[in-house]
Amino acid sequence: MLDLALVWAAIIALGVLVYVVLDGFDLGIGILFPFFPEDEDRQVMMNSVAPVWDGNETWMVLGGAGLFAAFPVVYAAVLSALYLPLVLMLVGLILRGVAFEIRPKSRRTRPVWDLAFMLGSALATFFQGVALGAFIQGIPVLNREFAGGAFDWLSPFSLFTGMGLLATYAVLGCGWLIIKTEGELQRRMFRLMPPLTLVLLAVIGLVSLWTPLSQPAIAARWFGPALAWLWPVPLAVLACGWGILHAVKIGAEIRPYVLTLALIALGYLGFLISIWPNLIPPGISLWAAAAPESSLKFTLVGAVVILPVILAYTAWGYWVFRGKVRVHDEGYH
Repeated sequence: MLDLALVWAAIIALGVLVYVVLDGFDLGIGILFPFFPEDEDRQVMMNSVAPVWDGNETWMVLGGAGLFAAFPVVYAAVLSALYLPLVLMLVGLILRGVAFEIRPKSRRTRPVWDLAFMLGSALATFFQGVALGAFIQGIPVLNREFAGGAFDWLSPFSLFTGMGLLATYAVLGCGWLIIKTEGELQRRMFRLMPPLTLVLLAVIGLVSLWTPLSQPAIAARWFGPALAWLWPVPLAVLACGWGILHAVKIGAEIRPYVLTLALIALGYLGFLISIWPNLIPPGISLWAAAAPESSLKFTLVGAVVILPVILAYTAWGYWVFRGKVRVHDEGYH
């Protein structure tokens, strides 16, 4: 018999991963803005994502809607626990959206919209990371409701994961721009990629140490039966890091971005193994949090219809706007 709760958990997990991959690089471009003060460079950077950035955020909506439909307990408890960081994340996304619309048309106020784009990107990314760290630390639930305080999310670990996600998205953005740009701008991206990669590897190492030391349940899972799955992960992370540095050295354009995606996938695998089978750490399993079976069946029909549509138009959008971006290309008409 089909395990509907598990199917829905897989759909939501896929949606989160695709969101991180797609929206990560365009948030990363805003994080990289301070390194490139020239207006021409900034316009090329924005033009590289202008046709696709809003579509990338479709996957965030999919994840939220999926939680609401299939795991209402998770939706209610997690959003209550992380209300403040998620609101601040949305403020950042709004700033970015306004900057995308107005910056290409502005002249005197362009520095203001540059600042809005940078702040919005950093704010959205940082508080996504904070929410992730708070989620890993665990959310107290009593009688299927959030039982903690308004600032339980605020901790040294969650602040560090917020900073770590800034580094992650910066590397993604740099890898994307290596593919999409040329000339001096691309050469500067090649020079920036190695130090950013080393920072990201340091972040991965620190989080990998901090998480089991601060969370006994995760430590027991990592060094218990899951060890058979996890022991190759650190080696694969080091191999990907070396591969990025080597690819940059020889001037390969696509490989740094692809290997960064592999790093993110490895980190995401470690995250899923760490919380499995819980949807609300430390003790609410995906089956305990699931909606009634009739609701899961009904909503799954819609998901089966809409997922291929989203995947198709996303792939088509990237195919249409493939190739290098130049300063005279228009981001918006």
